[in-house]
Amino acid sequence: TLKGVFPDYSQKELTQVILKSGNIWKAVWNSLLIALSTGFVSTIIGTLGAIGLNWYKFSYKKILKGVSFVPLLLPEIIAGVSLLIFFSSVLHMELSLGTILLAHISFCMPFVLLIVLSRLEEFDYSIIEAARDLGAREREILTRVIIPISLPGIFAGFLTAVTLSLEDFVVTMFVQGSNSTTLPIYIYSAVKRGVPPEVNA
Repeated sequence: TLKGVFPDYSQKELTQVILKSGNIWKAVWNSLLIALSTGFVSTIIGTLGAIGLNWYKFSYKKILKGVSFVPLLLPEIIAGVSLLIFFSSVLHMELSLGTILLAHISFCMPFVLLIVLSRLEEFDYSIIEAARDLGAREREILTRVIIPISLPGIFAGFLTAVTLSLEDFVVTMFVQGSNSTTLPIYIYSAVKRGVPPEVNA
């Protein structure tokens, strides 16, 4: 019950605390904005990359495929420090929501690529040959055959990217700016000073 979890607050008081906590709602908004943007961009790049790696033949294909999965193997703290140095020292960017978005895309995109690529590897290429026999062009094959069949993998990749972005703490801690707090960062900062009721809520 609420009394067991929040012994000093009634339900009405707790509701007022939540509604009046502007900082936490800003953090929630930042997290949702970054997560959805990350999912959208990562899904587009990851899907096109998976189609290119699986569909076309070119030099160094295996090397490029291997390099694409390197971010999956890196510890988060190494990725966070590397991205911080890259944004600050190389690109001379001011840390903000933009740097968080770029950082999240960098580690979410390989997950989308892997998921969509695994879907495409189960692809029945006789369907494509049938489409070509019927006079379909490459663009029509892509938009009317490959992408519709890959939609389950694309949707799974999108949800994975959104989830990873929402719950990320370590990388975000390194690349956040002064006014770009996300929900995990807000909760961590609040817990260090004692758990306020709005965080429990």
